Amino acid sequence: MNLPPKQQQIIQMHASLIVLVVQVSENPTNNNKPQLEHVLKVSADNGWVDLVRRIKKIIAGNRSNQLLNNLDEEDAVIIRAILQGLQDPSTLPDPDRDSGEATMAAPSIAQIIFQASTGTPHALTMISTMAQQMTQAGGDMARLGGIMKRLLDGERDPEILCKGMDDAGIKLTQAILDELAKLQAH
Repeated sequence: MNLPPKQQQIIQMHASLIVLVVQVSENPTNNNKPQLEHVLKVSADNGWVDLVRRIKKIIAGNRSNQLLNNLDEEDAVIIRAILQGLQDPSTLPDPDRDSGEATMAAPSIAQIIFQASTGTPHALTMISTMAQQMTQAGGDMARLGGIMKRLLDGERDPEILCKGMDDAGIKLTQAILDELAKLQAH
């Protein structure tokens, strides 16, 4: 399945949430259910109420494409990926993917950080939710989620930000820093 790059970025940024919803939907007694409930609560608290409502319907067994109605683009991409993952698990994103392809997300992440640093409410909500999901993903994604506040506060020193990351995490963080530099120059 070939999706436009923006949709691929959205799916990869929310890979851990998508996979978690599919796992719990397929097996309600899944050990990850408390983790998902926490993520959904944080997401709802940060303004993603519509998305959380649709995810809860999916967990309850609703697989209708009507769940996609009246959603913004990002929420629709996430819900579609969950529904497709339930039908065909081979379409699920890899939440642990740390290949060079992850740097495709750098422009989107940088844009959200830039907008959030200017106080844009929707961007603040998105960055909070994204940081929470990244932190729960583990590895370099968790480290990247952990530095979001520093990035929002203007930290741009890669030695400080990349501490403890492997090569893929360093590459992604550097790509985000490069994109932020471009945005701040304009």
